[in-house]
Amino acid sequence: MNVAAVTKGIERSDWLKLRQKGIGGSDASAVAGLNRYKSPVSVFMEKTGQVQPEEAGEAAYWGSQLEDLVAKEFAARTGLRVQRSNKMYMHPEYPWMLGNVDRLITDQNKRRGVLECKTASAYKADEWKGDQVPDEYAIQLQHYLAVLGMDYGFFAVLIGGNRFEFRYVERNPGIIDSLIKIEKEFWTENVLKGIPPALDGSQASTDLLNKLYPESKPASELELTAVQAELVESLRAAKEDAKTAEELVKALENELKSIIGENEAALFKGDPVVTWKSTSTTRLDTSRLKKEHPKLYQEYAVTTNSRRFVVK
Repeated sequence: MNVAAVTKGIERSDWLKLRQKGIGGSDASAVAGLNRYKSPVSVFMEKTGQVQPEEAGEAAYWGSQLEDLVAKEFAARTGLRVQRSNKMYMHPEYPWMLGNVDRLITDQNKRRGVLECKTASAYKADEWKGDQVPDEYAIQLQHYLAVLGMDYGFFAVLIGGNRFEFRYVERNPGIIDSLIKIEKEFWTENVLKGIPPALDGSQASTDLLNKLYPESKPASELELTAVQAELVESLRAAKEDAKTAEELVKALENELKSIIGENEAALFKGDPVVTWKSTSTTRLDTSRLKKEHPKLYQEYAVTTNSRRFVVK
């Protein structure tokens, strides 16, 4: 196993610099387009230093806090030797493939493997039903097996705070070969050349465009080619379809609202399928504030610049 760096006690700023040097396990599924929460564009922006990775949220924080507990429970239930790994590893042939695993394990035959410790809310229990593993985690583990040159790994997961499960996963050469091809193209053709991957409808793509082109040049124009003009027609058609779909959604919502009436929930076979509950919100009446207290309004008013996209 090739060690890229020792990570024990490392500062967050230094850790982020290390992560910029390659594609890690948590990046792999996003680069492959199989992550629900992250897009290839967002990974590109992080690796090229255009944005900083977000601070860990509440769920990620508690996942980190409970990692040791999950690892110990796994060791107790399986009898396998579990060892903390405070290193960042890199692939011997592709140094931009990095891996920082939760734990290393050793089985009865002295084979080394990878253990990934996870926590999941009760709402995500179905994602672990049977032998299932969420796609982003499955790709993450295959990435680690490729980097460390190992043949197997385990997931240990605490679901809803009171249900513990673990999954055995073998190295999948087909998936790994595809991953290496995808990651290599992303690193060499996008990150190293500073060329963003194909844009999609994600917020990350929107953020990238806003950063690249924050302001328009007054009175500037661009003549579209025939192929580019087809994009406009496609967008118009998509907007019409979206409008029709939105109207249908509203119509179905209103029909259900008329059925629910004053009730808070509608059940089907005893299970709640629709809720319509009362809520209250408090907001600042800026129009009235501007009219009655113009000086106070001006003192706290904030002006932001943005670009409005209109299809004519």
